[in-house]
Amino acid sequence: MNAAKLRTLLPGKLANILIWLFPVIACVFVVTPLLFMFSASFMPAIDIMKLPYPWVSDHIHWQNYWNGLRGPDGSFVFLRNTLNSLIVALAVTVTTVILSSLSGYGLAKFRFKGRNAVFMLIMATMMIPFETIMIPLYMVSMKMGLQDSYAGLILPFLTNAFGVFLMRQFLLTFPDEVLDAARIDGASEPRIFTHIVLPNSGPAIATLTE
Repeated sequence: MNAAKLRTLLPGKLANILIWLFPVIACVFVVTPLLFMFSASFMPAIDIMKLPYPWVSDHIHWQNYWNGLRGPDGSFVFLRNTLNSLIVALAVTVTTVILSSLSGYGLAKFRFKGRNAVFMLIMATMMIPFETIMIPLYMVSMKMGLQDSYAGLILPFLTNAFGVFLMRQFLLTFPDEVLDAARIDGASEPRIFTHIVLPNSGPAIATLTE
């Protein structure tokens, strides 16, 4: 029920109260766990387990944040893990965008025998659950000596079928006349891709990076 219909069924003040009441209740449910985590971060462990829960502890432990950064062995493992996650996420995102864009461009704008079959094979891989290939991926990484390295986390995820599908479907709507005009002007295919296709694929790339 929208706000306009609610105002027609109830008196003005009551309708306004109900219209604002639901968002306020929703905000309380969303904010309360965040407030709990924030207040608990300054407490000793024994205070967190107390009932009723003391929202403001008598003993504020500022060093909790420092201990969390240092880690149990003082090696600042949290910062290292954060850096590792940032490196892997950036590498996978960049390679996924580049390779998916290239694959999607080739499948959308080039005519070659077996094009649709290749696309269907790529789409078929989306039906394979990751759980079924997780152990084989790990074993391959072990055989290649990629364990405990960035390559072992990045190489298996350089691209994905959804990215190829997304870019292909988007580039199917890209006008062929623009590409033909660039070819007539003497632009090479890499130049067309980097100077025409990619700059005009912002919405699809933004969706893919998410």
